[in-house]
Amino acid sequence: MRHSLTLILLLMLTACSIFTTKDEKSASEKLESAEGIYAQATEQMNNANYTGAIKLFETLQSRYPYGRYAQQAQMETAYAYYKQDEPESALSAVERFIKLYPKSSHVDYAYYLKGLVNFDENLGLFGEDFQPHMSERNPKAPREAFDAFKDLVTRFPNSKYAADSKLRMQYLVNALARHETQIASYYLRRGAYVAAASRANGVLNEFPQSPATREALQIMVQAYDAMDLEELRDDSQRVLDKNLVQDGGQPAVKKSSKNIKSWWHFWK
Repeated sequence: MRHSLTLILLLMLTACSIFTTKDEKSASEKLESAEGIYAQATEQMNNANYTGAIKLFETLQSRYPYGRYAQQAQMETAYAYYKQDEPESALSAVERFIKLYPKSSHVDYAYYLKGLVNFDENLGLFGEDFQPHMSERNPKAPREAFDAFKDLVTRFPNSKYAADSKLRMQYLVNALARHETQIASYYLRRGAYVAAASRANGVLNEFPQSPATREALQIMVQAYDAMDLEELRDDSQRVLDKNLVQDGGQPAVKKSSKNIKSWWHFWK
Protein backbone atom coordinates (compact mmCIF):
# COMPACT_ATOMS: atom_id res chain seq x y z
CA MET A 1 0.00 0.00 0.00
CA ARG A 2 2.82 2.35 0.90
CA HIS A 3 4.56 1.66 -2.43
CA SER A 4 1.28 2.37 -4.28
CA LEU A 5 0.87 5.76 -2.64
CA THR A 6 4.46 6.64 -3.40
CA LEU A 7 4.01 5.67 -7.03
CA ILE A 8 0.83 7.73 -7.33
CA LEU A 9 2.52 10.81 -5.85
CA LEU A 10 5.45 10.44 -8.22
CA LEU A 11 3.12 10.17 -11.19
CA MET A 12 1.20 13.26 -10.09
CA LEU A 13 4.38 15.30 -9.64
CA THR A 14 5.69 14.14 -13.00
CA ALA A 15 2.43 15.09 -14.69
CA CYS A 16 2.50 18.56 -13.11
CA SER A 17 6.10 18.98 -14.16
CA ILE A 18 5.33 18.03 -17.73
CA PHE A 19 2.38 20.41 -18.04
CA THR A 20 4.19 23.31 -16.38
CA THR A 21 7.23 22.88 -18.59
CA LYS A 22 5.04 22.78 -21.68
CA ASP A 23 3.26 26.03 -20.74
CA GLU A 24 6.48 27.76 -19.87
CA LYS A 25 8.06 26.55 -23.09
CA SER A 26 5.12 27.88 -25.10
CA ALA A 27 5.34 31.29 -23.43
CA SER A 28 9.10 31.38 -23.94
CA GLU A 29 8.78 30.49 -27.62
CA LYS A 30 6.23 33.24 -28.08
CA LEU A 31 8.54 35.81 -26.48
CA GLU A 32 11.43 34.63 -28.63
CA SER A 33 9.43 34.81 -31.87
CA ALA A 34 9.90 37.76 -34.23
CA GLU A 35 6.53 39.12 -33.16
CA GLY A 36 7.38 38.70 -29.48
CA ILE A 37 10.77 40.39 -29.74
CA TYR A 38 9.23 43.22 -31.74
CA ALA A 39 6.55 43.69 -29.09
CA GLN A 40 9.18 43.83 -26.34
CA ALA A 41 11.26 46.33 -28.31
CA THR A 42 8.22 48.49 -28.98
CA GLU A 43 7.44 48.53 -25.27
CA GLN A 44 10.97 49.70 -24.58
CA MET A 45 10.55 52.45 -27.17
CA ASN A 46 7.32 53.58 -25.55
CA ASN A 47 9.15 53.79 -22.23
CA ALA A 48 11.93 55.84 -23.85
CA ASN A 49 14.43 53.07 -23.11
CA TYR A 50 16.12 53.44 -26.49
CA THR A 51 19.20 51.45 -25.57
CA GLY A 52 17.08 48.45 -24.63
CA ALA A 53 14.93 48.86 -27.72
CA ILE A 54 17.96 48.99 -30.01
CA LYS A 55 19.34 45.75 -28.54
CA LEU A 56 16.04 43.98 -29.08
CA PHE A 57 15.55 45.31 -32.60
CA GLU A 58 19.07 44.26 -33.54
CA THR A 59 18.47 40.82 -32.00
CA LEU A 60 15.32 40.50 -34.09
CA GLN A 61 17.18 41.40 -37.27
CA SER A 62 19.94 38.90 -36.61
CA ARG A 63 17.55 36.03 -35.81
CA TYR A 64 14.88 36.79 -38.40
CA PRO A 65 16.64 38.73 -41.19
CA TYR A 66 14.08 37.97 -43.87
CA GLY A 67 10.79 38.39 -42.05
CA ARG A 68 8.45 41.36 -42.29
CA TYR A 69 9.41 42.42 -38.79
CA ALA A 70 13.07 42.74 -39.79
CA GLN A 71 12.29 45.58 -42.17
CA GLN A 72 10.33 47.50 -39.56
CA ALA A 73 12.99 46.77 -36.94
CA GLN A 74 15.66 48.31 -39.17
CA MET A 75 13.74 51.57 -39.41
CA GLU A 76 12.86 51.54 -35.73
CA THR A 77 16.54 51.08 -34.92
CA ALA A 78 17.38 54.19 -36.92
CA TYR A 79 14.67 56.16 -35.15
CA ALA A 80 15.84 54.94 -31.72
CA TYR A 81 19.40 56.06 -32.45
CA TYR A 82 18.00 59.42 -33.58
CA LYS A 83 16.06 59.82 -30.34
CA GLN A 84 19.16 58.83 -28.38
CA ASP A 85 21.20 61.59 -30.06
CA GLU A 86 23.50 59.24 -31.93
CA PRO A 87 23.34 60.75 -35.43
CA GLU A 88 26.10 58.66 -37.00
CA SER A 89 24.47 55.38 -35.93
CA ALA A 90 21.06 56.67 -36.99
CA LEU A 91 22.32 57.64 -40.44
CA SER A 92 24.07 54.29 -40.83
CA ALA A 93 20.83 52.47 -40.02
CA VAL A 94 18.84 54.66 -42.41
CA GLU A 95 21.31 54.12 -45.25
CA ARG A 96 21.16 50.38 -44.65
CA PHE A 97 17.36 50.45 -44.82
CA ILE A 98 17.42 52.38 -48.10
CA LYS A 99 19.95 49.92 -49.52
CA LEU A 100 18.10 46.79 -48.37
CA TYR A 101 14.55 47.95 -49.06
CA PRO A 102 14.64 50.49 -51.92
CA LYS A 103 11.11 49.57 -52.98
CA SER A 104 9.59 49.57 -49.53
CA SER A 105 6.37 51.50 -49.09
CA HIS A 106 8.09 53.25 -46.18
CA VAL A 107 11.30 54.26 -47.94
CA ASP A 108 10.00 57.84 -48.17
CA TYR A 109 10.10 57.97 -44.39
CA ALA A 110 13.69 56.74 -44.52
CA TYR A 111 14.68 59.77 -46.59
CA TYR A 112 12.68 62.01 -44.28
CA LEU A 113 14.40 60.60 -41.19
CA LYS A 114 17.78 60.99 -42.90
CA GLY A 115 16.94 64.63 -43.43
CA LEU A 116 15.80 65.08 -39.83
CA VAL A 117 18.96 63.56 -38.38
CA ASN A 118 21.15 65.92 -40.39
CA PHE A 119 18.75 68.82 -39.84
CA ASP A 120 19.07 68.58 -36.08
CA GLU A 121 22.83 68.15 -36.11
CA ASN A 122 24.97 71.25 -35.58
CA LEU A 123 22.14 73.75 -36.07
CA GLY A 124 24.02 75.92 -33.59
CA LEU A 125 26.07 76.87 -36.61
CA PHE A 126 23.13 79.05 -37.66
CA GLY A 127 22.39 80.63 -34.30
CA GLU A 128 22.41 84.29 -33.40
CA ASP A 129 25.57 83.84 -31.34
CA PHE A 130 27.87 83.66 -34.35
CA GLN A 131 31.52 83.61 -33.35
CA PRO A 132 34.57 84.30 -35.54
CA HIS A 133 35.89 80.73 -35.30
CA MET A 134 32.67 79.52 -36.95
CA SER A 135 33.89 80.96 -40.23
CA GLU A 136 36.00 77.87 -40.74
CA ARG A 137 33.24 75.39 -39.96
CA ASN A 138 31.80 73.40 -42.81
CA PRO A 139 27.99 73.18 -42.69
CA LYS A 140 28.04 69.62 -44.04
CA ALA A 141 25.08 68.28 -42.06
CA PRO A 142 22.61 71.00 -43.11
CA ARG A 143 23.60 70.56 -46.76
CA GLU A 144 23.09 66.81 -46.49
CA ALA A 145 19.76 67.42 -44.78
CA PHE A 146 18.72 69.57 -47.73
CA ASP A 147 19.77 66.83 -50.17
CA ALA A 148 17.80 64.19 -48.27
CA PHE A 149 14.64 66.31 -48.19
CA LYS A 150 15.13 67.12 -51.86
CA ASP A 151 15.39 63.40 -52.68
CA LEU A 152 12.15 62.77 -50.83
CA VAL A 153 10.27 65.61 -52.54
CA THR A 154 11.62 64.64 -55.97
CA ARG A 155 11.05 60.89 -55.70
CA PHE A 156 7.88 60.92 -53.63
CA PRO A 157 6.03 64.19 -54.34
CA ASN A 158 2.82 62.75 -52.89
CA SER A 159 4.41 61.54 -49.67
CA LYS A 160 2.81 62.77 -46.46
CA TYR A 161 6.27 64.00 -45.47
CA ALA A 162 6.75 66.10 -48.62
CA ALA A 163 5.10 69.28 -47.35
CA ASP A 164 7.16 69.42 -44.18
CA SER A 165 10.30 68.58 -46.17
CA LYS A 166 9.70 71.57 -48.44
CA LEU A 167 9.40 73.88 -45.45
CA ARG A 168 12.62 72.54 -43.98
CA MET A 169 14.38 72.93 -47.33
CA GLN A 170 13.42 76.59 -47.45
CA TYR A 171 14.61 77.09 -43.90
CA LEU A 172 17.92 75.42 -44.73
CA VAL A 173 18.44 77.56 -47.83
CA ASN A 174 17.88 80.73 -45.84
CA ALA A 175 20.01 79.49 -42.94
CA LEU A 176 22.91 78.47 -45.17
CA ALA A 177 22.76 81.81 -46.97
CA ARG A 178 22.69 83.61 -43.66
CA HIS A 179 25.67 81.64 -42.45
CA GLU A 180 27.65 82.64 -45.53
CA THR A 181 26.80 86.32 -45.04
CA GLN A 182 27.86 86.08 -41.40
CA ILE A 183 31.23 84.82 -42.55
CA ALA A 184 31.46 87.52 -45.23
CA SER A 185 30.60 90.18 -42.65
CA TYR A 186 33.26 88.82 -40.31
CA TYR A 187 35.87 89.05 -43.07
CA LEU A 188 34.73 92.57 -43.87
CA ARG A 189 35.19 93.69 -40.26
CA ARG A 190 38.69 92.24 -40.24
CA GLY A 191 39.61 94.08 -43.43
CA ALA A 192 39.80 90.90 -45.53
CA TYR A 193 37.92 92.57 -48.36
CA VAL A 194 38.69 90.07 -51.12
CA ALA A 195 37.45 87.17 -48.96
CA ALA A 196 34.37 89.18 -47.93
CA ALA A 197 33.41 90.01 -51.52
CA SER A 198 34.03 86.45 -52.66
CA ARG A 199 31.90 84.93 -49.89
CA ALA A 200 29.10 87.43 -50.45
CA ASN A 201 29.14 86.78 -54.17
CA GLY A 202 28.79 83.08 -53.42
CA VAL A 203 25.51 83.81 -51.66
CA LEU A 204 24.15 85.42 -54.83
CA ASN A 205 25.17 82.42 -56.91
CA GLU A 206 24.07 79.63 -54.57
CA PHE A 207 21.05 81.16 -52.85
CA PRO A 208 19.64 83.80 -55.21
CA GLN A 209 16.12 83.64 -53.72
CA SER A 210 17.09 84.00 -50.07
CA PRO A 211 16.63 87.23 -48.09
CA ALA A 212 20.38 87.15 -47.36
CA THR A 213 21.13 88.38 -50.89
CA ARG A 214 20.42 91.93 -49.73
CA GLU A 215 23.06 91.83 -47.05
CA ALA A 216 25.44 90.01 -49.39
CA LEU A 217 25.13 92.83 -51.91
CA GLN A 218 25.67 95.41 -49.19
CA ILE A 219 28.85 93.63 -48.12
CA MET A 220 30.04 93.56 -51.72
CA VAL A 221 29.45 97.31 -52.05
CA GLN A 222 31.47 97.97 -48.90
CA ALA A 223 34.27 95.57 -49.81
CA TYR A 224 34.68 96.90 -53.35
CA ASP A 225 34.52 100.47 -52.06
CA ALA A 226 37.30 99.72 -49.57
CA MET A 227 39.42 98.28 -52.39
CA ASP A 228 38.70 101.27 -54.67
CA LEU A 229 37.08 99.00 -57.25
CA GLU A 230 34.54 101.57 -58.33
CA GLU A 231 33.05 99.69 -61.27
CA LEU A 232 32.38 96.55 -59.25
CA ARG A 233 31.07 98.67 -56.39
CA ASP A 234 28.68 100.55 -58.64
CA ASP A 235 27.47 97.35 -60.32
CA SER A 236 26.73 95.82 -56.94
CA GLN A 237 24.99 98.99 -55.82
CA ARG A 238 22.76 99.02 -58.92
CA VAL A 239 21.70 95.44 -58.28
CA LEU A 240 21.06 96.27 -54.64
CA ASP A 241 18.98 99.32 -55.52
CA LYS A 242 16.95 97.34 -58.02
CA ASN A 243 16.38 94.63 -55.44
CA LEU A 244 15.12 97.16 -52.91
CA VAL A 245 12.80 98.88 -55.38
CA GLN A 246 11.24 95.56 -56.40
CA ASP A 247 10.57 94.82 -52.75
CA GLY A 248 8.98 98.21 -52.19
CA GLY A 249 11.91 99.70 -50.32
CA GLN A 250 13.92 102.81 -50.97
CA PRO A 251 17.17 102.69 -52.94
CA ALA A 252 20.20 102.73 -50.73
CA VAL A 253 22.43 105.79 -50.79
CA LYS A 254 26.03 105.12 -51.70
CA LYS A 255 28.25 105.79 -48.72
CA SER A 256 31.71 105.04 -47.56
CA SER A 257 32.07 101.53 -46.19
CA LYS A 258 32.82 103.03 -42.77
CA ASN A 259 29.37 104.68 -42.57
CA ILE A 260 27.07 101.97 -43.91
CA LYS A 261 25.01 100.39 -41.13
CA SER A 262 24.57 96.68 -40.62
CA TRP A 263 21.56 94.92 -42.10
CA TRP A 264 21.13 92.46 -39.23
CA HIS A 265 17.58 93.72 -38.60
CA PHE A 266 16.40 91.62 -41.53
CA TRP A 267 17.09 88.55 -39.40
CA LYS A 268 15.72 89.67 -36.08
